[in-house]
Amino acid sequence: MTTESVVVAVSTDGGHHFSKPVVDAITLVEGWGVEGDAHAGTTVQHRSRVARDPSQPNLRQVHLLHAELFDEVADAGFAVAPGQMGENVTTRGVDLLALPTDTLLHLGAEACVRVTGLRNPCQQINGFEPGLLRAVLGRADDGTVERKGGVMAVVVTGGTIRAGDTVRVELPTGERVPLSPV
Repeated sequence: MTTESVVVAVSTDGGHHFSKPVVDAITLVEGWGVEGDAHAGTTVQHRSRVARDPSQPNLRQVHLLHAELFDEVADAGFAVAPGQMGENVTTRGVDLLALPTDTLLHLGAEACVRVTGLRNPCQQINGFEPGLLRAVLGRADDGTVERKGGVMAVVVTGGTIRAGDTVRVELPTGERVPLSPV
């Protein structure tokens, strides 16, 4: 039996809040991000990164998170739903964390994003639910930190996406570079 890769929910927020409300649809704009979202733009929009260097390119236009993480943290006693960890797109059936850098994700009939790296979970997660940061960080067998907070992407092709849309993965050609935090 194969599991179809789908969009579970979409979320956006025009303000810089930790969680984003789930909406019926979001529109991705090429080279910009989610229309109307506080993190959209050609240069960095995350406050901590703007403070360091506001001219950096925005590699974090769209945040994607796998719904399987909600299942995992539920086993540890946390109740998390789509949008609550600040993601724009919640997926199911795609191992986002295992994708190489520059993977293309085709979302629905039109939209396409290019995966730029891992989201680096920060202390704000504990403000949402105390102890959750520890649940979204792990240790690999070799002792390295595992970041489970989803992936970041830039918009390659704009379009509208909704819950129920399919997700198609297009791996990059050539050498596959593992994801690192962006």
